[in-house]
Amino acid sequence: MSIPVGPQPSFFDQIGGHETFQRLVDAFYDGVAADPVLRPMYPEEDLGPAKERLVLFLEQYWGGPTTYSQQRGHPRLRMRHNPFKVNPDARDRWLAHMRVAVDGLGLAPLQEETLWNYLERAAFAMVNTFEE
Repeated sequence: MSIPVGPQPSFFDQIGGHETFQRLVDAFYDGVAADPVLRPMYPEEDLGPAKERLVLFLEQYWGGPTTYSQQRGHPRLRMRHNPFKVNPDARDRWLAHMRVAVDGLGLAPLQEETLWNYLERAAFAMVNTFEE
């Protein structure tokens, strides 16, 4: 007897789609808004545009809509972060706020690990200086 095999749902769908990524990003930026090192890296008065960009990026990365690329082109994450001094302290602060946000989602352990592993690798990849 064969088991029908259809397309597997994307990680985006598995963890709850747009709502989940919006919750993640909202919680993350709650921490960033009060962080004296990270907040200055967001030149807009309102964190709204940065929130929207991160939601769109993460959704696309994890198999959701491709709105990010349609609006902004290729992500080019290192290039987009290059104007900012991303040192190990900034990376660690970013990860601390993101850890709180991920923990708040209540994902299944494998989903949480999958998401966290990506976020951690991405944060380490964005470091562009070791100056204070």
